Order: sequence, then structure tokens, then C-alpha cells
Amino acid sequence: MKVLILSQADVTGLLDLDGLLDALEDGFRALSAGRVEVPARSAVNAEREGWLATMPGYGSGLGLGVKLVSVFPHNHELAVPSHQALIALFDPATGSPVAVMDGTRITAIRTAGAAAVSTRHLARQDARVLAILGAGVQGHAHLEILPRVRDFEEIRVASRTPDSARRLAKLDPRARAVERFEDAVRGADVIALCTHSGAPVIRREWVSQGSHVSSVGFAPPSGELDRELAEAARLFVESRAAAFLPPPAGCMELAGMDPDIATELGEVLLGTRPGRRSREEITVYKSMGHAVEDLAAASLVYRAAVARNVGSAVEL
Repeated sequence: MKVLILSQADVTGLLDLDGLLDALEDGFRALSAGRVEVPARSAVNAEREGWLATMPGYGSGLGLGVKLVSVFPHNHELAVPSHQALIALFDPATGSPVAVMDGTRITAIRTAGAAAVSTRHLARQDARVLAILGAGVQGHAHLEILPRVRDFEEIRVASRTPDSARRLAKLDPRARAVERFEDAVRGADVIALCTHSGAPVIRREWVSQGSHVSSVGFAPPSGELDRELAEAARLFVESRAAAFLPPPAGCMELAGMDPDIATELGEVLLGTRPGRRSREEITVYKSMGHAVEDLAAASLVYRAAVARNVGSAVEL
């Protein structure tokens, strides 16, 4: 059998970002409608505090596949990405492998894309000030995709490494580097947490009424999202069944909380639960990452590759 091999350059060239946002929304709808089968993520610990996780999933109309993702938090010392991944897709009718592709780009942009979906449906329509906390891979991905869902006039970038914040801010004329996280957050309409911090980088009292906060970071022991903020705001997740599991399957910031307080993004998209209910309400989207996002993105890439005859076919 022949399997299509797609490099990171292939994936980057094939992945239309507006199409990705729509595909992610379809995936979240399918997830909340019970049309997706995804077991809890499993992981093994490795050297230098790293770990390797497997994320299989199937969704009707989304595809059948699995992602292998490694997370090695000290890789910045080696100029290597902290998150690296491969995604394999299979024919859902026969189980035959059809493609193996780079998952590093997909992991980065689908994570930011899901935060952008939350922003599209939960942030105020007149949101104009964006704060990005963290200037690594996710900071770059959020700067790339969040302006597609709101017309931001000002973008503040803050990082524990000020030089990284300045480099990222240079990529967008609306952006400027800010030295302190608090200065970036106060007065912002949309706040994107994109750090590897094992302790909260934001405080409830910094967040203005009516703001939308997204958090995609994962790092022990406590994570980047302030627990007081998570408890005070309207909380949104990809999946209640996954988000409240013990780490590494679930979110450490939500440990011990009642899952019923959270709304799934798919429920908002399906209209079965409300999204933002007032201009003054603070909304928080806490992401753990979900295989449905990888399936949605990888299937989009695979269809584009076949249509445009991109990639290398390898006989197994």
C-alpha cells in the first residue's frame, strides 16, 4: 500500500487558516453532539522532564487518526521546539494507513486556532485590545490567527524573556512589547495565555469586566491560569469529559472543580448552551488540547494535498 508523506513545509503550505477555523468549529460540534470517539490521552515520562503522549480519535466526517506528541520543556536550551509531533491518518472504512504528516505545525496552529474560535464566539464584538502572554511557539501562532476573528487596534506582548516579546511584537505593526504581564492584561479586551509557566501568570484583579481570557499552556505544578479567575468567570472547555480528568489527561488548573460549571465550545456552536450573556461578563476558555482538533486539521491538510498533488507517496 502507498502512504502519503507530508513534511512540515507541505503542511504549512496546505493549511488554510480560515478553513482551519471552520474545520475546528465542525469538530467541536461533532464532539459535543457525541459523534466523536476519543479516549483519554495517555502518556509516558521520558528524560529531562519530557513526555510522549498518544492521542487517537475517530469522528464521522472528520476521519480516523492518531497523533504522537512529545513535550520536552527544556528544549529551548537546544533551540528545538518543546512540542514535536507526527500525525497518521487511516481510511475509516478499511483501516488502511493513508498519510503520515508533520504534526508540529498542526499542533501549534490548531491550538491557537481553537483559542481563536473561542474568541470569535465569546469575546465582545467591539474587542479592540489584545494581550498575548508568552512569546514562544504559541505566542507566534496566536499573533498569526487571533487577528482573523477580531479587528484589534492594539496588541500587547509580554514574556518572561523581554527580548522574545520584542521580536514577536515586530511581526505586527499593531503590536508592542510590554515588560510586565500585569501591564499587558489591565484594560485588555482579549487576553491569550501562551506560556510554559507552572504558576499563574495572571491575577483575577487585573482582568477587566467584559474581557475574554484563553489559556492553552500546560506546566506543573499549578499551570498558568489563576484558579480564582477560573472560578469567578464563565468557564468554557473543549470537553468536560477530558478537561476535568487528572493531569496529564486533564487541566491541572481545573482539578477538583465541578465539571457541570463548564460549557463546551461545541455546545455554544450548537446553541444548546449560551455563550457570552452580557457585556460585563468575564469569559475564560481553558484548553487541554483534544484529538478532534488534530483530526480536523490533518484531514483538511490531507484533502488539500490530494487535490493539489502535494507530498511523496511511499510504498510500505
